Amino acid sequence: MEQIVEKYINPLTDFGFKRIFGTEFNKELLISFLNALFEGEQEVKDVSYLNSEVFGANEVARKAIFDVYCETVDGGKFIVEMQNAYQEFYKDRSIYYSSFPINQQGRKGDWNYELQPVYTIGILNFSLPEDRNNPASLYREVKLMDIKTHEVFYDKLTYLYIELEKFNKTETELVTMLDKWLFVLKNLSNLMSRPAQLQERVFTKLFEAAEIAKFDSNELRSYEQSINAYRDIKNSLDTAKKEGIAEGIVKTARNLKQMGIDVSQISKATGLSIEEIEQL
Repeated sequence: MEQIVEKYINPLTDFGFKRIFGTEFNKELLISFLNALFEGEQEVKDVSYLNSEVFGANEVARKAIFDVYCETVDGGKFIVEMQNAYQEFYKDRSIYYSSFPINQQGRKGDWNYELQPVYTIGILNFSLPEDRNNPASLYREVKLMDIKTHEVFYDKLTYLYIELEKFNKTETELVTMLDKWLFVLKNLSNLMSRPAQLQERVFTKLFEAAEIAKFDSNELRSYEQSINAYRDIKNSLDTAKKEGIAEGIVKTARNLKQMGIDVSQISKATGLSIEEIEQL
């Protein structure tokens, strides 16, 4: 393993993202981030982590593996995903993933079909095709809408997308909590100290959790594997773009599989199903 020179982890890696947002010990960080997204419109007071591997309705149905899957005290379900590379059917996948927490709410016997809210949050390290020339499309909130009246038709299904590459504020420009969280997600691994603008208590905990020098040997090994997988995926996808999308993606998936990268990470990066990758 190569020596890690950064002081703090890269939150865009699988290990880094789940360490910050996906552990019971650090759930205060997830709650703070969710509340920053809502900007005071509602408040998440507490969350319970759910099994991130969710199965379909029967043995032959596809399963979904979420980065973070949690439930609020009032029953709302949250899927939080970090996506580093664009997929042709990313929106389809996002909609498909949201169907799992909806389907899980079904009840046998007498049931009036009342559902709890479902939120799918995508932190994207790229721009959606329709947004590439629109610098104002950093943050997108999507709900079911009546196209004639432009009024929200159903407010219990929400998709929140953040195109992280478009966030370019410097330390001195950080105003809101969302500004501060996006700055951390994009820049944490390049920092050598905690910026003066990040004085909230939650960031004290974040920088403590993210300091690589505090990792034990198992954590360090897991992070080294994750950062190497992150670099391999990014480099392979860059190569795939040059070789043609369809052929390049298959070749990329095969190469990543030979490197020993987890099939769920390959699926997330390439858009191929786990079953398709296992057959390569």
